[in-house]
Amino acid sequence: STLGAGIAMAEAMQNQLPWLENVWLWVTFLGDPKSLFLFYFPVAYYASRRVGIAVLWISLITEWLNLVFKWFLFGDRPFWWVHESGYYSQAPAQVHQFPSSCETGPGSPSGHCMITGAALWPIMTAISSQVATRTHSRWVRVIPSLAYCTFLLAVGLSRVFLLAHFPHQVLAGLITGEQLGQQGGPRGCHWQWEDQCMIFPLYSQPQGPPSPAKLPCGSGCCHPTSLGAVLGWLMTPRVPTERELSFYGLTSLALLLGASLIYWTLFTLGLDLSWSINLASKWCERPEWVRRAYLGHGQKLACLVLAMGLLGPLDWLGYPPQISLFYIFNFLKHTLWPCLVLALVPWLVHTFSAQEAPPIRSS
Repeated sequence: STLGAGIAMAEAMQNQLPWLENVWLWVTFLGDPKSLFLFYFPVAYYASRRVGIAVLWISLITEWLNLVFKWFLFGDRPFWWVHESGYYSQAPAQVHQFPSSCETGPGSPSGHCMITGAALWPIMTAISSQVATRTHSRWVRVIPSLAYCTFLLAVGLSRVFLLAHFPHQVLAGLITGEQLGQQGGPRGCHWQWEDQCMIFPLYSQPQGPPSPAKLPCGSGCCHPTSLGAVLGWLMTPRVPTERELSFYGLTSLALLLGASLIYWTLFTLGLDLSWSINLASKWCERPEWVRRAYLGHGQKLACLVLAMGLLGPLDWLGYPPQISLFYIFNFLKHTLWPCLVLALVPWLVHTFSAQEAPPIRSS
């Protein structure tokens, strides 16, 4: 009944408000986790280095957590469940798919809501801190928080509209992302663009409530103070990154090894972690929407010509007179060759030869 209600909600959004279609497509693009690395992280980093690092680090951690959550929760996506369930065989749902509908991973929780919500939290708190120092109006102070909540709600609705997620998966992503965002930022602190924070001590004193003190965020005042903030400790960049490259490197390696260990453990236990790929390929109404493009004979010939044209100049890199450059360029050459042939050249040919198809009604 919960999943059926989600289909009914998507059907109502698509049929009752068709003029909002372009709005939802634009919102889901802005809420895509890829936009964090393309837009939000650079903007935050050049406004405040510390806030930018927080956005990047929280994005990486929540990406990893979202992947692991999806492995364990086995969430269906609406665009295939509406067919697999069998509930709509007599009266088909009046919904249609989009290119971004056909995501191949499990649907729970919503990565758009979880990852974007967590990563935008430091930006929201930084702006809130700046607004609070410049105005005494309570209504003006809530504008950053209100904008943050409104944007994430719009992202969640766009995912329902596109048949990418059910409402309960969106809600799970919103709640998880908000909690991770709070843990990822300093406990008891508000970010500021000048890399300072307003500290409100989280412990009581006999002489009464302490007054806030303005101290640099790197002075140790922003350490997490709750026992449940272990994840926040990992995610909080308390010192400049150049002093903690080993920390970030070792943590990234631990995430990589942890994901591999979880994957192979589940695989050994007999769980098919690629189950969603088969369903997405089966029920996506255009195969190219699942990003598994099949090249025709003409495209294959174009790939061959383009690859030969690129590999010729690349081979020249292997013969510089300096011995150090000789080994460096040979390494680059043998590393880039398979990437060019297997990925870059087919992608270029498919991009310039494929045409975007309009949405198709589901039956």
